[in-house]
Amino acid sequence: MNLFSPFGPSTGAIGFLPGSDFSGPQSGRVGNTEIDAVRAATQTAASTENLHGGGSSAIVAANQALTRFAPMVHGAVSASLRRSLFEAVGNLSSVVGYTAFDAGEFPDADRYFQFALWCADSAGSWDLRASALADMARRSAFVGDPDSALSLIELAQVRSDRLTFTVRAMLSAMRAQYLAASGRTHEVVSEVACADELFEAREPDADPPWMCFYDTAEHLGSTGKALALAAEALNSIDVAAPRLRYAIDMQGSEYPRSRTFSQIRLAVLTMTVGDPRDAAAIGMEAVVRSRALRSARIATELRGLAAVASTHRRITEVGALRALIVTTTSREPAS
Repeated sequence: MNLFSPFGPSTGAIGFLPGSDFSGPQSGRVGNTEIDAVRAATQTAASTENLHGGGSSAIVAANQALTRFAPMVHGAVSASLRRSLFEAVGNLSSVVGYTAFDAGEFPDADRYFQFALWCADSAGSWDLRASALADMARRSAFVGDPDSALSLIELAQVRSDRLTFTVRAMLSAMRAQYLAASGRTHEVVSEVACADELFEAREPDADPPWMCFYDTAEHLGSTGKALALAAEALNSIDVAAPRLRYAIDMQGSEYPRSRTFSQIRLAVLTMTVGDPRDAAAIGMEAVVRSRALRSARIATELRGLAAVASTHRRITEVGALRALIVTTTSREPAS
């Protein structure tokens, strides 16, 4: 018995994905060819979501892929391939969940994340378990519940000796964010230092495929976000701004949404403890970039920037930024 499993011994996949047919012909014999097909579908879904956000067409395509491949977890598979199968399907479910999360479809995202966690539990995969819990934490934090997010991250850190250094660095960076959001700013700097140390020790070749996104730019953006949340209490823009600037400069063309998030966070930080005119210039660029994305999360963060900027609304550049955010975030989302 896995003492850390949230599922009872009789829990099945159908409870998470009631629309999937787990008894049909797709749940027959599963081999390397089928597992490779799941991985290819995951890569396509993740690339689309990263480039364009969680718009309606991305959700539909990703959900169709999961509906097609999820029944494989009840197929006939050799013992040597069982873990690979469950990890592949669980990873796909995480990507589909993140697509729904980015589009603001939270109940659907919850089901997909829970199915990913069930797959991790069934596979005995600690790295996938940690990643699924991290996704759940992001969702909790986004809706204003950093305490639950912190609990989920600390649950993910159980038996961290089983996790790769990259996964541990990601979890530590996220824990720093939720400490900051919970008002425990005195702990943030040391947690970021821990995340940096873990990231320095990473061995990318040992990482599972779903951690390919967590590169130097992502780490700087994630730790920069944590420090930005604490910057006002620490009364220093420089504690976070350099990390966010490096993240913006280093984000590859395949991650435009991540770059936009970092720009918004740098604009909020600069608006709060820096020069509001500089903040407006950074924010303007972020708004322009956001127009290529269909992301409810981006729209929410832009509205947050507009709210922070209200203190300086009489400055011409800031007023123009706030007006542009209103126009941009009120558009009808395209598919």
